[in-house]
Amino acid sequence: MTPYLTPRNIALLAAAGSAAMLLAAWGFQHLGGLAPCAMCIWQRWPHALAVLAGGLSLISPLAAWLGLGGALATAGIGGFHTGVERGWWEGPSTCTSGSIEGLSPEELLNQILAAPVVRCDEVPWEMFGLSMASWNMLVSLGLAGVWALAILSARRGV
Repeated sequence: MTPYLTPRNIALLAAAGSAAMLLAAWGFQHLGGLAPCAMCIWQRWPHALAVLAGGLSLISPLAAWLGLGGALATAGIGGFHTGVERGWWEGPSTCTSGSIEGLSPEELLNQILAAPVVRCDEVPWEMFGLSMASWNMLVSLGLAGVWALAILSARRGV
């Protein structure tokens, strides 16, 4: 490896990737006017953990395991969210439309009034046929690979 590709620098690169993902999400929200659903917010927390792990990697190479866990966690949530958006499975009842079968008019009205403003089973934006949740999953899997490289290079003592 070159002197620049140290385990610490690789971990910082992965953390910067998660920071970029958070900045993009906030940009879509605050500049683009796309309010996040509950599952979108869930996907942000592991990225924040990975950014923290990047900072901790300056102290200990073991922090890369925390970053790897964060990247895999947000990829998993993004994958689940993608399935909800595509109708492959139901999402949490707190952020999807759910079934209205067998509801009385009063119960239906209560369900409508209690529904969140932004639903998890609708795609507000997509690029190349992939939603933000899908892109988060793919990019996060790539970041997990970078974290794994940081771990492997630290084990080799590079």
